[in-house]
Amino acid sequence: MNGMKRSSRLKLEFSLFNLPAVIFVSLSIYIPFVMSMYFSLTEWNGISKSAKFVGLDNFIKLFSGDKDFVQAAWFTFRYSVLFIILINFLALLLAVQLDKKLKTANILRAAFFVPYIMSLVIVGFIWRFIFSQGFNELLDKTGWAIFELSWLGDPKLSFWSVLLVSIWQSIGFYIVIYIAGLQSIPTELPEAAIVDGANRRQTFFHITLPMLAPSLTTAFFMALVNSIKIFDIIFSLTGGGPGGSTYSITFDIYVEAFQNNNYGYGTAKALVLFLAVLAITTIQLKYFKSREVEI
Repeated sequence: MNGMKRSSRLKLEFSLFNLPAVIFVSLSIYIPFVMSMYFSLTEWNGISKSAKFVGLDNFIKLFSGDKDFVQAAWFTFRYSVLFIILINFLALLLAVQLDKKLKTANILRAAFFVPYIMSLVIVGFIWRFIFSQGFNELLDKTGWAIFELSWLGDPKLSFWSVLLVSIWQSIGFYIVIYIAGLQSIPTELPEAAIVDGANRRQTFFHITLPMLAPSLTTAFFMALVNSIKIFDIIFSLTGGGPGGSTYSITFDIYVEAFQNNNYGYGTAKALVLFLAVLAITTIQLKYFKSREVEI
């Protein structure tokens, strides 16, 4: 009996200690999410007390040819693919170098990580100044044609500007993931491979890279999620321009809801994005986890 009473008391204490967190998470995430599912079925400007129920009209309108959403989806797709590939390749390459016994390794690691802890809005404004004013000064000093290009005014170049700034800002985070993975690999394995006659390339691709499978899973998952929900840098760097060429899906949702005051339609777009991200990340995680098991 005493054991049962003690077990019940521990369960009660556990529930009481977790109750504030459950309430907070419910109020900030779960309840708003359920409400957004309802508002996606309405026509509402975000101001009026009542919302007009329209059923699936918002979704029908969305999938029947919303040019802004299609353009935003195409931008997000191109950006996500390039961001995931480039940032993982560069981060892994730099992590391998920084994992070596260099005198400046700690300084370089900190230098790469500092931009990540900065606000994305601040980073966007800093690079906006660099592209507009800093490049003009460099053009006067060097005369290089690359600094004469309109990096934020040309629709084609503005895409690469957003991608460049995003990679510069967040690459330190992915370097840390890969360095942690590299340091968890037993040193005996690469050394044994070298003794057996394997060169550095063979050791990396047949031992180091397979052993990095958990780090690859984490890095690819974070890169996928962060690239799909890109907003802050676009907001502060290009404002979606020029001519809507840097509209991401999240930025299009922001414009629809907070500038066009069409909260019902904007919420419908957000719900579609949520389902798409859920499906893509589930497939990605299952694929990488299966690769980990095989390895």
